[in-house]
Amino acid sequence: MEADSQEQAFATLTPDALLDAVESTGVSCSGQMLALNSYENRVYQVGLDDGPPLVAKFYRPNRWSDEAILEEHQFTIELAQQEIPVIAPIIDEHGKTLLYHEQSRFALYPCKGGRAPELDDPSHLLQLGRFIARIHLLGSTCDFEYRPGIDLESFLHQPSSYLLEHGFIPAHLVTAYETLLSDLIDRIESCYASAGAFKTIRLHGDCHPGNILWRDEGPQIVDFDDARMGPAIQDLWMFLSGDRGYMSERAADLLEGYSQFYDFNPAELHLLEALRTLRLVHYAGWLGRRWYDPAFPRAFPWFDSMTFWEEHILTLREQLAKMDEPPIAV
Repeated sequence: MEADSQEQAFATLTPDALLDAVESTGVSCSGQMLALNSYENRVYQVGLDDGPPLVAKFYRPNRWSDEAILEEHQFTIELAQQEIPVIAPIIDEHGKTLLYHEQSRFALYPCKGGRAPELDDPSHLLQLGRFIARIHLLGSTCDFEYRPGIDLESFLHQPSSYLLEHGFIPAHLVTAYETLLSDLIDRIESCYASAGAFKTIRLHGDCHPGNILWRDEGPQIVDFDDARMGPAIQDLWMFLSGDRGYMSERAADLLEGYSQFYDFNPAELHLLEALRTLRLVHYAGWLGRRWYDPAFPRAFPWFDSMTFWEEHILTLREQLAKMDEPPIAV
């Protein structure tokens, strides 16, 4: 995949360009910058001459439309207004959250710190369950208009086709990969059939431990960049891993807090391993689509190795077996 001029400019953003953009909002930067853990976008902690640092998030071109970004911003602002501990973008004096400078689109956020949640601690899972349920309670009141849903087309068909068409999968593994995809589709569709009719709501979409900043007073939930429509279990399953007994115990803690604010449909547990499988395929496709960006080969040098693809196919085969099992008991 070749990048267009906007994507090339984004991939080669310089510190001076980043600081110029932030200072175009009227603040004075101290020159201190710290790159934060983000590859899809460029996210920096930026020091100011007067006041606490800000977080500046520069959006990758050709991913989300302006309308989709603003929809995410409005969602997080509404959540913050309900005193749900999310980090919403700063609204400028003109009432804007999405800002522009030359070829860049960006937003500014307050800078908050924290540590990872302790997923072995029932009290942490209880609090997480409560806050995710409150997100879902608001998320269920209307649908996203400009943001897509979580489905087989965007999370499996498109990424796997891209990987095959652009030669990322080693030639001797292509047949095994294609055969495996056919089996995965059958199992995922079976899991969805077992779940029956379920409600799709506005979600965080990428709710994993890395997007939780734990503080003494509880969690801060960050980075709604992947907000989508989907089943509630999407924002819960990434806190559940390990053997079935361990996952059942953790799920019980999580859902105890969750059910205090929002009703969980237990049939959605049929989707847990199907959604995990979709994420695995989507993640590999995401790396392939971003391989033109110099940051990706530097950060993920193993992606185009034989070892990665052999292990990736093995992991997907293990998912086949997991999707044949009954859902975890809670």
